[in-house]
Amino acid sequence: MAEFLLELFSEEIPARMQKKAAADLKQLVTDKLKAAKLEHSEGTAYVTARRLSLHITDISSEQPDVSEERRGPRVDAPDQAIEGFARSAGVKRDQLVEREEKKGTFLYAIIDQQGRQSKDVISEFMPEIIRNFPWPKSQRWGTGTLRWVRPIHSILCLLDGEVIDFEIDGFRSGKLTYGHRFMAPSAIEVSDFAQYKSALEKAYVVICRNERMEKIERDSLSIAANAGLELVEDKALLAEVAGLAEYPVSMMGTFDEDFLDVPQEALTSAMRTHQKYFSLKGGNGKLANKFIFVSNMKTDDDGAKIIDGNERVLRARLSDTKFFWDQDLKFKLADHLPPLDDIVFHAKLGTVGARVKRLETLAGYIAREINADIEKSTLAARLSKSDLVTGMVDECPELQGLMGKYFALEEGLDDDVANAIADHYSPKGPSDNCPDQPVSIALALAEKVDTLVGFFAIGEKPTGSKDPFALRRASLGIIRLIIENNIRVDLSNTINKSAQTYGFDFVLEELEEFFWDRLKVYAKDQGIRHDIIGAEFNWDFVKLMAKADALQNFILTDDGENLLAGYKRAANILKAEEKKDAKQYKGIVKIEMLNMAEEKALFDALSDVEKNASSALEKENFEGAMAHLSKLRGPIDNFFDEVTVNSDEQEIRVNRLKLLTQIRTTMNLIIEFSKIEG
Repeated sequence: MAEFLLELFSEEIPARMQKKAAADLKQLVTDKLKAAKLEHSEGTAYVTARRLSLHITDISSEQPDVSEERRGPRVDAPDQAIEGFARSAGVKRDQLVEREEKKGTFLYAIIDQQGRQSKDVISEFMPEIIRNFPWPKSQRWGTGTLRWVRPIHSILCLLDGEVIDFEIDGFRSGKLTYGHRFMAPSAIEVSDFAQYKSALEKAYVVICRNERMEKIERDSLSIAANAGLELVEDKALLAEVAGLAEYPVSMMGTFDEDFLDVPQEALTSAMRTHQKYFSLKGGNGKLANKFIFVSNMKTDDDGAKIIDGNERVLRARLSDTKFFWDQDLKFKLADHLPPLDDIVFHAKLGTVGARVKRLETLAGYIAREINADIEKSTLAARLSKSDLVTGMVDECPELQGLMGKYFALEEGLDDDVANAIADHYSPKGPSDNCPDQPVSIALALAEKVDTLVGFFAIGEKPTGSKDPFALRRASLGIIRLIIENNIRVDLSNTINKSAQTYGFDFVLEELEEFFWDRLKVYAKDQGIRHDIIGAEFNWDFVKLMAKADALQNFILTDDGENLLAGYKRAANILKAEEKKDAKQYKGIVKIEMLNMAEEKALFDALSDVEKNASSALEKENFEGAMAHLSKLRGPIDNFFDEVTVNSDEQEIRVNRLKLLTQIRTTMNLIIEFSKIEG
């Protein structure tokens, strides 16, 4: 068994592409090894800013020998057909073997293929992998034809220390790698993975992405603690900066305290988005005038010049941020309303200004339905998009909504209005906080309903994995806002009201199936089975989820499981008999014809459950309804154990089939049990 080592050394690979590239390289190579019937271990891929590496152990040194039988034409086939078959199989005519079968005597070619050396197989498929590597974006350089994410400098490819020889676009594989661009740029000759990893570590390159992330986090936490500060956790930024430095060195810098007058989210956004800096907080939980950044090298002056340079860059960046903040404070949010009429929301849906007017109407309508303050809700809706034309949001688009809140507070608007402006895009995803204040809920619902109705009305619906207008996210946001805040609102009326604000003749059914699918996704995340949530649809999502939760708890009990089995048995018998007789067995059960104790007991139990369960359902006491339903288990079991439904006496048979119909009807009062999987 042999050890395989590959390194593709290039200019800097964008951090956002690195993780997938490592996974793709591993998959592509192992798939080729598998196709070639070469045994191998799982393998491990590594990636840094300048190299993509793969290490696989226990590769077979050669392919196994293969013996294959291939059937050809009949022995009495024309000579031309037989000769053609022999050529295609790579054998001579006299090497074909005759075999008698039921349909005649056929010729067979016995093909013995000797396994090839692994290094020869790998040298053949590696150029293909490199040429067709699935980068999201790639480039050519110089006069070559190879496309790669950035210009390649060298290829290291070894099998048990020996070079797997191949050439691609002027680059020939070898056994050389290179250390850190500045601190150890010389070539390094390696013979195996252990030496490769060790030599690169000495040359200031940490090839393992997770090790770089751990080092950055460990060093940054230590620096922050020594300064009496707290590192603001940011896993996404940590992953990104780990892809920017092959030898990460964490350092701390300082910026002027005057900048702290700007909202801290604006400062952290500027540091994170533009500079890739980590923010720090003091003991009071407020932003400190310190930051941590990651350098790609260590210096003799302990990074003094690097820190100074980063401080100067950040000072310029934050000066711009503060300038925009100060300029925007000279205006009120209402001053920004006229420019919204010049911004197109969508070519078929009008301007942002027109949308604001729709949101005012819809937010006021929803506020009335959920007992939120109507005046505050309409004001928040009117001002919700005003920050889009501010300098702050132009500088940091990810702060839209939040900056609107700060501007609202600065001009003395009510806290509920300011918070609603900040919250109206939320929840943006399953992990995002859901607004829980009435005015915020009213505006957040209006924003999402307006989006869904508008894009559905013009035919811009999600298809497959494509959802350019994030309509699935909007619908899940609506579901969360309603269920998590226990809002009893008829969403169908809200949708129709939204359609009126557009002037659309909207068909509600277009959204019913869409919401139904999203509800199933939401329910699955809450641990509710798809068949239970999928048993019936109701625009009252709070009621639907409460009922589904109670039903699932019931179905998972012995009573529930056995009762479901009884229901299906009754339904199956009815289906078979109604099909055979070409009629349905509906109507009133004749009590006087119930001549067995078990059928009388079942009839009485059904009557009792129908009365009490219906009463419980009206009060939305779903647990109580299930408790009443559970009382049917014994009577139904006893009925099927002792009573023959298809009696020889036709009138008794019909009466018993009507009793089975009553089982189905009574249980379906609570839920359509036919859709629940047994």
